[in-house]
Amino acid sequence: MKKIRRNMNFLYIPALAVMICFIIYPLIRGVFISLFQWNGYSQSMKFVGLKNYLSLFSDKKFVNSFLNTLLYGFGSALLQNIFGLGLALLVDCKFKTNNLLRTIVYLPVMVSSLVMGYIMYFFLQYNHGVLNEVLAWFNIEPINWLKDANRGKIFITLINSWQYVGMAMIVYLAGLQNIPEVYYEAAEIDGASTWTTYWKVVFPMMMPMHATVAILTALGTWNDVMTPLVIMSGTGQNTLPLAQLNFQTQFGTNYNLAFASYILALIPILIFYVICQKQILNGVANGAVKG
Repeated sequence: MKKIRRNMNFLYIPALAVMICFIIYPLIRGVFISLFQWNGYSQSMKFVGLKNYLSLFSDKKFVNSFLNTLLYGFGSALLQNIFGLGLALLVDCKFKTNNLLRTIVYLPVMVSSLVMGYIMYFFLQYNHGVLNEVLAWFNIEPINWLKDANRGKIFITLINSWQYVGMAMIVYLAGLQNIPEVYYEAAEIDGASTWTTYWKVVFPMMMPMHATVAILTALGTWNDVMTPLVIMSGTGQNTLPLAQLNFQTQFGTNYNLAFASYILALIPILIFYVICQKQILNGVANGAVKG
């Protein structure tokens, strides 16, 4: 048995090597470069310490894009957790159109962010947009939905949440179907109401699923640049996420600021990942998820 386990440990080496080459080393290298003043190709590099990071915090474009990224990432994660769980509870019930509803909710997940951005742009655009055409039926003046940056941020967060809520639903549904019936029966014998059963039985056992959905949705939205790019292309830089800002502004040619901005953007999502991963491991240890 020990020999089998030793041989299985060797199977981790290829995956570990790939992770070191494409994740760990680039990350360490990025942190190293962010501490220097460098043009990307010169042989000379001047150490400046935290100067690049301090320069970012004094740049209004970076601060605005960083806050936008936080809003898109964690805002979408929160909404997808809430509505994904609600939809999972709904489709977990047995009714005739159960499978049809699952398919309809999951369909947007299979559409790329670029295509979804164009679809929603045609809904929200000022001239001949779907929403304004509907308002015209009731003799209401058309509204320039995408003119205001704050309104645009809300639209982007809602669109991302709606597009990927199907994925959250599937994860939650798998968690609900993994809970043994004996727990529901024990709660019923104790006289627990439906809400008490959910709050005291279902919700604690679904904590690993909450963490899994939060990680997947936050990471997906964190890296999404297509939806803001297509929908809010005419509003300047007020709605740009950080990744898009790096491509479109001086950060794309200033390697020092670019690396520093990426490292700063990584910190919140890394902390979020560690917290959620702890919930997943606790769920495996407690038997809520079969490891």
